Amino acid sequence: MSQSVFCIVPTTAKANEIIGNLEIAGIGKADISVLLPDRSGTRDFAHEAHTKLPEGTAVGAASGGVVGGALGLLAGIGLLAIPGLGPFIAAGPIMAALSGMAVGATIGGVTGALIGLGMPELEAKRYEGKLKEGNVLISAHASSADDVKRVKNVFERAGATDISVSSETPVASR
Repeated sequence: MSQSVFCIVPTTAKANEIIGNLEIAGIGKADISVLLPDRSGTRDFAHEAHTKLPEGTAVGAASGGVVGGALGLLAGIGLLAIPGLGPFIAAGPIMAALSGMAVGATIGGVTGALIGLGMPELEAKRYEGKLKEGNVLISAHASSADDVKRVKNVFERAGATDISVSSETPVASR
C-alpha cells in the first residue's frame, strides 16, 4: 500500500535541504510535494494569485525569488490563492490536489486537499494551522516500508516537526 510521509519545517532553506536529502536517499522529484506561503507581497503576484501558472513556470521570478535550490527543480510548481490562507507556492502532487480536486472545494483549501491525499481530517486541520503560521509543508510518496523509513529518517535528521504517515486512498474509492 502506498503511503505519504508529511512534515513541517520553519523555512524555505530547511525545505530545500530536506528535498536535496530526499533525492540522495532515492526519493524521486515526482514523489515530493511542498507547500509554502508566498511572503513576497509583490503587486504582480497579487494579480497572478487567482490563477495557476502553467507547470514548469519559473516561480522564483514571479514571486520575487522566494523559491530556489532543490525546491525550484520540483515538478508542477505553481502559485495559488487559497481562500482563508492567502497566496501559496505549491510543487509536486499537492499542486494538482489543491488546484483541481473537488474534495478541496467542498471541505476547504489545504485541509480538503490533504484529506483527498489520504490524511485524516484532524491531522489535515493541524497542518493547515501550521501553514497559517508561516511554516512549510513537505510530503513524500513512499511505495514501500523501506521508503517510509528513509523519508522519516531524512525528516528527523533535518529537525522537521509534526512528522506523520498516511495511507494514500484514491478519492474515487471514498
